[in-house]
Amino acid sequence: MYIDLHIHTTASDGSFTPSEVVRYAKEKGLGAIAITDHDSIEGNEEAMEEGTQQGVEVIPGVEISVDYAPGSMHLLGYFVTTGSKTLKEKLTLLQNSRAERNPKILERLNQLGLMLTYDEVVQASGGGQIGRPHIAQALLKRGYIKTIPEAFDNYLGKGAPAYIEKFRLTAEEAISMIAEAGGIPVLAHPFTLHCKNSNELESLVKNLVSHGLKGIEVYYSEHNRAQTSSYLRLVQHYNLVTTGGSDFHGENMEGVDLGIGRGNLKVPYRVYEELRTLWEERRQQ
Repeated sequence: MYIDLHIHTTASDGSFTPSEVVRYAKEKGLGAIAITDHDSIEGNEEAMEEGTQQGVEVIPGVEISVDYAPGSMHLLGYFVTTGSKTLKEKLTLLQNSRAERNPKILERLNQLGLMLTYDEVVQASGGGQIGRPHIAQALLKRGYIKTIPEAFDNYLGKGAPAYIEKFRLTAEEAISMIAEAGGIPVLAHPFTLHCKNSNELESLVKNLVSHGLKGIEVYYSEHNRAQTSSYLRLVQHYNLVTTGGSDFHGENMEGVDLGIGRGNLKVPYRVYEELRTLWEERRQQ
């Protein structure tokens, strides 16, 4: 039995509703999944209710983009308490930052000759939280690009002409926020950090561990064997938990399927069991 602990829904920038994700997970024979929408926990309750009906374990989660250069750092929070007032307040702050950024991105695109309206982007979002993937979808529909990755490479990605920075928490603040909400903080897809070498990555992980990091996303759609082995060594050295997932976005991330990523992913059920055991131990402290 396999699992997928990195999934996005229409509560952020995925194309499947939370219920649809759970039913798809059931169809694919997954034993456990985690809903990890960007800066949002809005899809968790619906997914957990559907999970009870479908017999699929659903972990309430979240993914936070934190302040970091030269690459990008994302932190996953697992087993967060969805009713946490502090968590909701801080996520609202982050969501407002996203909302303020979107019109600025559209303005940049219009200046570049790519004429999009906000209504087109809203339509692409399906009514959920609006983000860059929805802008990419609108660009695709207009025929300005041929693929979603092309939108990020040429216009929306970090350093691209239409990229706009937004407010982010520090890594320490995000780890603390997740922990205060009863969750397990995990470093997502470490390759996006763009560390120069293994020593730089280890130094960064060591610092995050000192602030409360509890795990690393070792298994991921874009990780090669060397990266996976390197991250496993760090997990073992710092006594962290291993997690893994596809980063499924449905139609908004081409070629990445639930549970299998790009066909190279199989995260064993024991990973979920070890993560749950850690969470239960922390609850009893």
